[in-house]
Amino acid sequence: MPGQLLRVVTAGSVDDGKSTLVGRLLHDAKAVLSDQLSAVEAASERRGYEGADLALLVDGLRAEREQGITIDVAYRYFATANRTFVLADTPGHVQYTRNTVTGASTADVAVILVDARSGVVEQTKRHAAVASLLRVGEVVLAVNKMDLVDFAEDVFDTIVTDFAKAADGLRLERFTPIPVAALAGDNVVDRSANMPWYTGPSLLDYLESVSPHDLAAIPARFPVQMVMRPRTAEFPDYRGYAGRVEGGALRVGDSVIALPSARTTTVAGIDTADGSIEQAEIGRSVVVRLADDIDVTRGDLLAVDVEPRPVMTNRVTATICWLSDRPLRPGDRFALRHTTREVRAVVDDVRSRLDISSVSSIHTGELELNDIGTVYVRTAEPIFVDPYELNRATGAFLLVDESSGATVAAGMIAHV
Repeated sequence: MPGQLLRVVTAGSVDDGKSTLVGRLLHDAKAVLSDQLSAVEAASERRGYEGADLALLVDGLRAEREQGITIDVAYRYFATANRTFVLADTPGHVQYTRNTVTGASTADVAVILVDARSGVVEQTKRHAAVASLLRVGEVVLAVNKMDLVDFAEDVFDTIVTDFAKAADGLRLERFTPIPVAALAGDNVVDRSANMPWYTGPSLLDYLESVSPHDLAAIPARFPVQMVMRPRTAEFPDYRGYAGRVEGGALRVGDSVIALPSARTTTVAGIDTADGSIEQAEIGRSVVVRLADDIDVTRGDLLAVDVEPRPVMTNRVTATICWLSDRPLRPGDRFALRHTTREVRAVVDDVRSRLDISSVSSIHTGELELNDIGTVYVRTAEPIFVDPYELNRATGAFLLVDESSGATVAAGMIAHV
């Protein structure tokens, strides 16, 4: 029975070989059905390739296949004897940074690819910055195409040193470097005989053994999505609150505080489509029944009544990734979506921007497309938050253009 679920995101610059790496990982891990492989072999033959282009296992959009690039986030699910994986292959183009943010937002591990011939480039630093800001617990530096530099150890060492300098500036605490040649499968699933100087694990060995950050250890949060009142003969007085557990585990008998009312009560029951349960872990969608009849509605938050408790506030300092062609300036107004709550908000100040080339913050008055910066945000109504480093659900938000409905920024709360 496959073990603990691991969410993995791959990122890297254009043509670093992300799709090929993912395809090789799926193929060599025996996670590709025979009819899928036959279709890829046939498509590769039509293109005049000598062998199967395993990148086609991932590049599913027609535009991706035609251009040989990744545009959308491609999710793949597979399992080995030791673990189950959800793998998100994200685009390399700067213009699709928003998709990289989406793929990394739920990841336990980020695999950042670097072409051994090119080394660390600006987009490598951008993806490392995204992994750092989104608090991805583990980062792998996969130096790909080692076969094209004659599997040279000094080339690998230079790239690792350059990446370490960038990681230090981004406060990326640790990373694991692995030299690979995805086209032939060197160090992807099996250790390569072509690089005897490398004594570490293959990529799959690493992914099967790494221990992700224990999100179950943080206090439970339960954003209320919907009030359930069936009004049937079987349940004439039923009242429950539907949502998903975000952090920790919620148990029957837990004392919880309801925000914004700040009333305390007890979890009387937890219901699912398959019946009642005593405990709901992080990520589980359930209906919670409370012991007391208190005013709770969509957008409210139930939190286990222990420290640290969520902070109810209307002012936050946040790091955001700006995703719109229109620059962000102080005074701009948006709808702010935080868990199941939506409020109006204004950006009071744009404090700084991360300069990707120097990996340092510089003072600025606005943010351009794909910029990462620090802003002050004020909301018209209170939101109930944790710092992002504590809880990636209650510490994150989206800014939405009210006129178009487009998401223009993804934000991570640093301070209240």
